[in-house]
Amino acid sequence: MKAEPVAPQETVTPSPNDDGGGTGGRRGRVCGRICLVLTMAAGLTLAAVGLIATPIDQDLNTSAAGAQSLAPRLQTQGVAFAGTPAVGALFTVTSGGGLGGHFCSASVVDSPAKDLIVTAAHCAGGSGQFAFVPGYDSGRMPYGIWRVTRVVVDRSWVSSANPNADVAFLTVTGQGGARIQDVTGGERLGIGQAPGQYVRVIGYPQGANVPVICGNLVSAFGPAQLVFDCGGYTDGTSGGPLLEDVNPTTGLGTVIGVIGGYEQGGDTPSVSYAARFGALVADLYKTATAQ
Repeated sequence: MKAEPVAPQETVTPSPNDDGGGTGGRRGRVCGRICLVLTMAAGLTLAAVGLIATPIDQDLNTSAAGAQSLAPRLQTQGVAFAGTPAVGALFTVTSGGGLGGHFCSASVVDSPAKDLIVTAAHCAGGSGQFAFVPGYDSGRMPYGIWRVTRVVVDRSWVSSANPNADVAFLTVTGQGGARIQDVTGGERLGIGQAPGQYVRVIGYPQGANVPVICGNLVSAFGPAQLVFDCGGYTDGTSGGPLLEDVNPTTGLGTVIGVIGGYEQGGDTPSVSYAARFGALVADLYKTATAQ
Protein backbone atom coordinates (compact mmCIF):
# COMPACT_ATOMS: atom_id res chain seq x y z
CA MET A 1 0.00 0.00 0.00
CA LYS A 2 1.13 3.53 -0.61
CA ALA A 3 -1.11 5.29 1.87
CA GLU A 4 -1.90 5.65 5.55
CA PRO A 5 -5.56 6.71 5.30
CA VAL A 6 -7.87 8.64 7.59
CA ALA A 7 -11.66 8.82 7.52
CA PRO A 8 -13.92 11.32 5.84
CA GLN A 9 -16.94 12.79 7.57
CA GLU A 10 -19.25 11.28 4.95
CA THR A 11 -19.34 8.97 1.96
CA VAL A 12 -21.51 9.40 -1.14
CA THR A 13 -21.89 6.27 -3.25
CA PRO A 14 -23.63 6.16 -6.65
CA SER A 15 -24.39 2.83 -8.33
CA PRO A 16 -21.37 0.99 -9.77
CA ASN A 17 -20.78 0.28 -13.44
CA ASP A 18 -17.59 -1.84 -13.23
CA ASP A 19 -16.95 -5.36 -11.95
CA GLY A 20 -15.18 -6.05 -8.69
CA GLY A 21 -11.98 -7.84 -7.78
CA GLY A 22 -9.55 -8.53 -4.98
CA THR A 23 -6.90 -6.38 -3.37
CA GLY A 24 -3.62 -7.14 -1.67
CA GLY A 25 -0.03 -6.03 -1.32
CA ARG A 26 1.37 -3.06 0.54
CA ARG A 27 -1.73 -0.93 0.10
CA GLY A 28 -3.99 -3.91 0.66
CA ARG A 29 -3.09 -4.30 4.30
CA VAL A 30 -4.78 -0.94 4.98
CA CYS A 31 -7.96 -2.04 3.22
CA GLY A 32 -9.10 -4.40 5.95
CA ARG A 33 -9.30 -1.54 8.43
CA ILE A 34 -10.77 1.15 6.18
CA CYS A 35 -13.18 -1.07 4.28
CA LEU A 36 -14.73 -2.21 7.57
CA VAL A 37 -15.37 1.42 8.50
CA LEU A 38 -16.79 2.24 5.06
CA THR A 39 -18.98 -0.85 5.00
CA MET A 40 -20.41 -0.08 8.44
CA ALA A 41 -21.21 3.43 7.24
CA ALA A 42 -22.63 2.41 3.87
CA GLY A 43 -26.26 2.21 4.96
CA LEU A 44 -26.15 5.65 6.50
CA THR A 45 -24.15 7.65 3.99
CA LEU A 46 -25.85 7.40 0.61
CA ALA A 47 -27.36 10.88 0.80
CA ALA A 48 -25.26 13.66 -0.70
CA VAL A 49 -25.13 15.97 2.30
CA GLY A 50 -22.07 18.22 2.39
CA LEU A 51 -20.45 18.99 5.73
CA ILE A 52 -19.13 22.48 6.36
CA ALA A 53 -16.05 22.58 8.54
CA THR A 54 -14.15 25.58 9.86
CA PRO A 55 -11.05 25.98 7.66
CA ILE A 56 -7.63 25.81 9.26
CA ASP A 57 -6.09 29.25 9.77
CA GLN A 58 -3.79 29.80 6.84
CA ASP A 59 -3.23 32.76 4.55
CA LEU A 60 -3.95 31.89 0.94
CA ASN A 61 -1.53 32.86 -1.79
CA THR A 62 -3.79 33.38 -4.78
CA SER A 63 -0.99 33.40 -7.33
CA ALA A 64 -0.74 29.98 -8.99
CA ALA A 65 2.35 30.84 -11.02
CA GLY A 66 5.78 29.30 -11.20
CA ALA A 67 5.07 25.66 -12.06
CA GLN A 68 8.24 23.86 -13.08
CA SER A 69 8.80 22.91 -16.68
CA LEU A 70 8.25 19.17 -17.10
CA ALA A 71 10.15 18.15 -20.23
CA PRO A 72 8.95 14.84 -21.72
CA ARG A 73 11.42 11.96 -21.49
CA LEU A 74 11.26 8.29 -20.57
CA GLN A 75 12.40 7.61 -17.02
CA THR A 76 12.74 4.54 -14.82
CA GLN A 77 13.11 6.27 -11.45
CA GLY A 78 11.06 9.02 -9.84
CA VAL A 79 13.01 12.17 -8.99
CA ALA A 80 12.30 14.75 -6.31
CA PHE A 81 11.18 18.17 -7.52
CA ALA A 82 9.65 21.35 -6.12
CA GLY A 83 6.09 20.43 -7.06
CA THR A 84 3.33 21.89 -9.18
CA PRO A 85 0.33 23.96 -8.01
CA ALA A 86 -2.57 21.58 -8.66
CA VAL A 87 -0.99 18.48 -7.08
CA GLY A 88 -0.51 18.17 -3.35
CA ALA A 89 -0.50 16.05 -0.23
CA LEU A 90 -3.33 14.96 2.04
CA PHE A 91 -2.63 15.60 5.72
CA THR A 92 -4.29 14.44 8.90
CA VAL A 93 -5.78 17.20 11.08
CA THR A 94 -5.03 17.17 14.80
CA SER A 95 -7.62 17.67 17.55
CA GLY A 96 -6.31 21.22 17.92
CA GLY A 97 -6.99 22.00 14.25
CA GLY A 98 -3.38 21.89 13.04
CA LEU A 99 -1.78 19.63 10.48
CA GLY A 100 -0.42 16.20 11.34
CA GLY A 101 1.54 14.13 8.84
CA HIS A 102 0.87 13.62 5.14
CA PHE A 103 -0.34 10.19 4.10
CA CYS A 104 -1.63 10.34 0.50
CA SER A 105 -1.53 12.46 -2.65
CA ALA A 106 -4.28 14.20 -4.65
CA SER A 107 -4.82 16.73 -7.42
CA VAL A 108 -7.27 19.50 -8.23
CA VAL A 109 -9.63 18.55 -11.03
CA ASP A 110 -11.61 20.97 -13.20
CA SER A 111 -15.22 21.31 -11.96
CA PRO A 112 -18.06 23.85 -12.22
CA ALA A 113 -17.81 24.82 -8.53
CA LYS A 114 -13.99 24.87 -8.68
CA ASP A 115 -13.75 23.04 -5.35
CA LEU A 116 -12.96 19.42 -6.32
CA ILE A 117 -9.91 17.19 -5.95
CA VAL A 118 -9.38 13.57 -6.94
CA THR A 119 -7.50 10.84 -5.07
CA ALA A 120 -7.74 7.10 -4.39
CA ALA A 121 -10.78 5.81 -2.50
CA HIS A 122 -8.54 3.87 -0.11
CA CYS A 123 -7.08 7.21 0.99
CA ALA A 124 -10.49 8.32 2.29
CA GLY A 125 -11.14 5.76 5.02
CA GLY A 126 -10.29 5.29 8.70
CA SER A 127 -11.08 7.93 11.31
CA GLY A 128 -10.51 11.65 11.69
CA GLN A 129 -10.52 14.76 9.55
CA PHE A 130 -8.01 15.60 6.87
CA ALA A 131 -6.89 18.47 4.65
CA PHE A 132 -5.28 19.06 1.26
CA VAL A 133 -2.12 21.13 0.77
CA PRO A 134 -1.49 21.79 -2.95
CA GLY A 135 2.09 22.42 -4.05
CA TYR A 136 3.49 21.34 -0.69
CA ASP A 137 7.28 21.74 -0.68
CA SER A 138 9.54 21.21 2.33
CA GLY A 139 7.10 22.76 4.78
CA ARG A 140 6.04 25.55 2.43
CA MET A 141 2.32 25.78 1.65
CA PRO A 142 2.23 28.37 -1.16
CA TYR A 143 -1.42 27.79 -2.07
CA GLY A 144 -2.85 27.40 1.40
CA ILE A 145 -4.53 24.63 3.38
CA TRP A 146 -7.93 23.32 2.28
CA ARG A 147 -10.23 21.34 4.57
CA VAL A 148 -11.92 18.25 3.06
CA THR A 149 -15.66 18.62 3.65
CA ARG A 150 -17.22 15.93 1.43
CA VAL A 151 -16.16 12.59 -0.04
CA VAL A 152 -17.72 10.80 -3.01
CA VAL A 153 -16.87 7.13 -3.62
CA ASP A 154 -18.64 4.32 -5.47
CA ARG A 155 -20.91 1.87 -3.67
CA SER A 156 -18.86 -1.08 -4.94
CA TRP A 157 -15.82 0.32 -3.16
CA VAL A 158 -17.78 0.53 0.10
CA SER A 159 -19.22 -2.96 -0.18
CA SER A 160 -16.27 -4.94 -1.53
CA ALA A 161 -13.24 -2.67 -2.06
CA ASN A 162 -13.64 -3.13 -5.83
CA PRO A 163 -10.18 -2.16 -7.18
CA ASN A 164 -11.80 -0.77 -10.33
CA ALA A 165 -13.58 1.77 -8.09
CA ASP A 166 -10.52 2.90 -6.13
CA VAL A 167 -11.18 6.57 -6.97
CA ALA A 168 -12.63 9.32 -4.79
CA PHE A 169 -13.66 12.91 -5.43
CA LEU A 170 -13.31 15.26 -2.46
CA THR A 171 -14.83 18.69 -1.99
CA VAL A 172 -12.46 21.15 -0.28
CA THR A 173 -13.14 24.45 1.45
CA GLY A 174 -10.83 27.43 1.92
CA GLN A 175 -11.00 30.68 3.83
CA GLY A 176 -13.29 33.52 2.93
CA GLY A 177 -15.11 31.64 0.19
CA ALA A 178 -11.94 31.07 -1.86
CA ARG A 179 -12.15 28.36 -4.51
CA ILE A 180 -9.14 26.14 -4.96
CA GLN A 181 -9.26 25.97 -8.75
CA ASP A 182 -9.03 29.76 -8.90
CA VAL A 183 -5.80 29.47 -6.91
CA THR A 184 -4.07 26.45 -8.46
CA GLY A 185 -5.85 25.72 -11.71
CA GLY A 186 -7.36 22.28 -12.32
CA GLU A 187 -6.42 19.14 -14.23
CA ARG A 188 -8.76 18.07 -17.02
CA LEU A 189 -10.60 14.82 -16.36
CA GLY A 190 -9.69 12.20 -18.97
CA ILE A 191 -12.41 9.56 -19.38
CA GLY A 192 -11.86 6.56 -21.63
CA GLN A 193 -8.26 7.32 -22.53
CA ALA A 194 -6.41 4.46 -24.21
CA PRO A 195 -3.34 2.86 -22.57
CA GLY A 196 0.05 3.27 -24.19
CA GLN A 197 0.14 7.00 -23.53
CA TYR A 198 3.08 8.95 -22.12
CA VAL A 199 2.18 10.15 -18.63
CA ARG A 200 3.84 12.00 -15.79
CA VAL A 201 3.03 10.62 -12.37
CA ILE A 202 3.38 12.78 -9.25
CA GLY A 203 3.15 11.64 -5.63
CA TYR A 204 4.28 12.54 -2.13
CA PRO A 205 6.28 9.73 -0.45
CA GLN A 206 5.41 9.57 3.22
CA GLY A 207 9.01 9.87 4.37
CA ALA A 208 9.78 12.96 2.25
CA ASN A 209 8.78 16.62 2.24
CA VAL A 210 8.85 17.04 -1.54
CA PRO A 211 7.02 15.14 -4.29
CA VAL A 212 8.53 12.79 -6.84
CA ILE A 213 7.80 12.84 -10.55
CA CYS A 214 8.46 10.30 -13.29
CA GLY A 215 7.55 10.23 -16.98
CA ASN A 216 7.00 6.98 -18.86
CA LEU A 217 4.45 5.02 -20.86
CA VAL A 218 1.37 3.62 -19.12
CA SER A 219 0.19 0.15 -20.16
CA ALA A 220 -3.04 -1.84 -19.83
CA PHE A 221 -3.31 -4.27 -16.94
CA GLY A 222 -6.47 -6.15 -17.76
CA PRO A 223 -9.53 -4.33 -19.10
CA ALA A 224 -10.01 -1.89 -16.20
CA GLN A 225 -6.54 -1.19 -14.80
CA LEU A 226 -3.39 0.66 -15.83
CA VAL A 227 0.21 -0.13 -14.84
CA PHE A 228 3.16 2.26 -14.68
CA ASP A 229 6.79 1.18 -14.17
CA CYS A 230 8.94 3.68 -12.35
CA GLY A 231 10.85 3.47 -9.07
CA GLY A 232 10.39 5.61 -5.98
CA TYR A 233 6.61 5.39 -5.49
CA THR A 234 6.49 4.35 -1.85
CA ASP A 235 3.84 4.79 0.88
CA GLY A 236 2.15 8.19 0.58
CA THR A 237 2.05 8.30 -3.22
CA SER A 238 -1.43 6.71 -3.38
CA GLY A 239 -3.86 9.07 -5.07
CA GLY A 240 -1.16 10.77 -7.12
CA PRO A 241 -2.33 11.61 -10.65
CA LEU A 242 -1.29 10.04 -13.95
CA LEU A 243 -1.14 13.09 -16.21
CA GLU A 244 -1.18 13.25 -20.01
CA ASP A 245 -0.36 16.31 -22.10
CA VAL A 246 1.15 18.38 -19.30
CA ASN A 247 1.56 22.06 -20.08
CA PRO A 248 5.20 22.92 -19.21
CA THR A 249 4.22 26.43 -18.12
CA THR A 250 1.25 25.72 -15.84
CA GLY A 251 2.00 22.10 -14.90
CA LEU A 252 -1.62 21.22 -15.73
CA GLY A 253 -2.61 18.21 -17.82
CA THR A 254 -5.27 15.55 -18.21
CA VAL A 255 -5.62 13.09 -15.33
CA ILE A 256 -6.42 9.58 -16.64
CA GLY A 257 -6.00 7.71 -13.36
CA VAL A 258 -4.69 7.95 -9.81
CA ILE A 259 -2.30 5.58 -8.06
CA GLY A 260 -4.54 2.90 -6.55
CA GLY A 261 -6.66 0.06 -7.89
CA TYR A 262 -4.93 -3.34 -8.03
CA GLU A 263 -3.06 -4.02 -4.76
CA GLN A 264 -4.28 -0.54 -3.77
CA GLY A 265 -1.66 0.87 -6.09
CA GLY A 266 1.18 -1.62 -5.97
CA ASP A 267 3.18 -3.98 -3.79
CA THR A 268 6.58 -2.51 -4.70
CA PRO A 269 7.86 1.08 -5.18
CA SER A 270 8.82 0.31 -8.80
CA VAL A 271 5.40 -0.73 -10.15
CA SER A 272 2.23 1.32 -9.65
CA TYR A 273 -1.35 0.62 -10.71
CA ALA A 274 -4.43 2.75 -11.30
CA ALA A 275 -8.08 2.11 -12.09
CA ARG A 276 -8.83 3.30 -15.62
CA PHE A 277 -11.16 6.28 -15.75
CA GLY A 278 -14.23 4.94 -17.52
CA ALA A 279 -18.02 5.02 -17.07
CA LEU A 280 -17.82 4.40 -13.33
CA VAL A 281 -15.59 7.44 -12.76
CA ALA A 282 -17.68 9.54 -15.14
CA ASP A 283 -20.79 8.75 -13.06
CA LEU A 284 -18.86 9.44 -9.86
CA TYR A 285 -17.81 12.83 -11.18
CA LYS A 286 -21.42 13.66 -12.08
CA THR A 287 -22.45 12.87 -8.51
CA ALA A 288 -19.61 14.94 -7.10
CA THR A 289 -20.55 17.97 -9.21
CA ALA A 290 -24.35 17.64 -8.93
CA GLN A 291 -24.76 20.03 -6.00
